[in-house]
Amino acid sequence: MTDMQFPSPSTDKAALEEGAVFMPRFDAAGLITAVVTDARDGMLLMVAHMNAEALALSLETGIAHYWSRSRSRLWKKGETSGNLQTIVELRTDCDQDAVWLRVEVGGHDATCHTGRRSCFYRKAETADGGVRLVIDAEPKFDPGTIYTK
Repeated sequence: MTDMQFPSPSTDKAALEEGAVFMPRFDAAGLITAVVTDARDGMLLMVAHMNAEALALSLETGIAHYWSRSRSRLWKKGETSGNLQTIVELRTDCDQDAVWLRVEVGGHDATCHTGRRSCFYRKAETADGGVRLVIDAEPKFDPGTIYTK
């Protein structure tokens, strides 16, 4: 548990967009979108969500924490796999309703639970009037040996 508190978002547009106070705007579910890229080469690794506790822990520890909507619990990225995300920089967008984390990934240098570097390992291609997904990245580790429950 963390003691860090965030001020309520200002209704003053100038304060929100140009001010020096970090006032993250969580949605009705208490979450903020987190876009995560590799600090070395800018590759998009994942998009996740943070609640106030996950955001505070991330800022306090320098290790990325998220809120798992599917498990309804706090999630320290890489805690099981060893692929911890060390935050190099955290930014917020103009109206402070999303954050961008630039991270260094430890372990296997993989972010996705499928064993791949990025969660965005499939590209959509149009063909024959439809759309199909094409995998363009191989796993860096076998998830079956890492995630045993």
